[in-house]
Amino acid sequence: MKISFVLPTVGMSGGIKVVAIYAKMLADKGHEVVLVSPPPQQPGFFQKVKSVLKGSGWPQAKPTKSHLDGLGLNHQVLDTYRPVTDKDLPDADIVVASWWETAEWVYALGGSKGAKVYFIQHHEVFDFLPVERAEATYRMPLHKIVIAKWLLDIMNHQYGDSHVDLVSNSVDRQQFYAEPRGKQPVPTIGFLFAYADFKGVDVTLKAIQKLKVTIPHLRVISFGSFKPDDFPHWDKTIEFYYSPAQDNIRNLYAQCDVWMTASRTEGFNLPAMEAMACRTPIVSTKAGWPMEAIESFKNGVLTEVDDVDALAKGAEWVLSLNEDDWKALSLRAYETLAESSWAHSTELFEKALKNAIATSRKK
Repeated sequence: MKISFVLPTVGMSGGIKVVAIYAKMLADKGHEVVLVSPPPQQPGFFQKVKSVLKGSGWPQAKPTKSHLDGLGLNHQVLDTYRPVTDKDLPDADIVVASWWETAEWVYALGGSKGAKVYFIQHHEVFDFLPVERAEATYRMPLHKIVIAKWLLDIMNHQYGDSHVDLVSNSVDRQQFYAEPRGKQPVPTIGFLFAYADFKGVDVTLKAIQKLKVTIPHLRVISFGSFKPDDFPHWDKTIEFYYSPAQDNIRNLYAQCDVWMTASRTEGFNLPAMEAMACRTPIVSTKAGWPMEAIESFKNGVLTEVDDVDALAKGAEWVLSLNEDDWKALSLRAYETLAESSWAHSTELFEKALKNAIATSRKK
């Protein structure tokens, strides 16, 4: 198949990571894959003036690292930030939108660009977005592929689309793995840092402070693609790793006795899966994939969103287990992913693309 992916500005987000994995694996299977994205937006005039007045000079948008780097894929970046149009894409069998704004662009494309697919990795109806426009994209007659059952349910019940393919994300076992181990000499908890409010880092920090009342010598590890310098109430005793190399992330997971994720909403939550692949039990709010995978006090702990006390108590339960019980919990977390592989997910994604072609030919 000839497959085009239409992306927003690329970076180190989980959504771009998933697209990069599928694009690479589809290309390796012999498909012709093209990815097109706009560059970062230039700062606005008032932002530029403010920068000059502060003595920082005339700012320019800087290229960012992305999960597409070094994969050898045919990734074409537009000359300026604007919608992707017909002239930017080759004729193809399939064209895939990867988030709400790109769905608008793909919907406007001519038929020669391929059967139109909407790869949905979240229900993007956040306050910081134009909600009505975002919602409207889910009603467009695009063939939908979703990554989690909760998204399948929303497309079915809220938008009336019952012809949706579910293709769950997976984990790279060559990148995320760890040998069986016992508890750390110093009790250790980890979490992913992000500024987005829906990631719930503020809740995580509150839960960790509660946890330190009962475990004052607690070690805390975090990493992220942005520095937390301006984050309210950041605890400077946290060991923070800024944009660690992808091959080093598993070592951070494997240094933890428990991984905490307090998201208010999640499309999937890849870090939770990655931590479990590294034999680290997770304590998570009921958001994204953990809702499907975690059975409380069996292979991790699930809590309600924004429940600081429950998150702290869940982490305390994991950290208070004796050596043998922690090892058993670690093994159950690891075994949760026994049947997960990107090769299998790619087969399902490829099948979904063929479904989209078949459906478009019937119209």
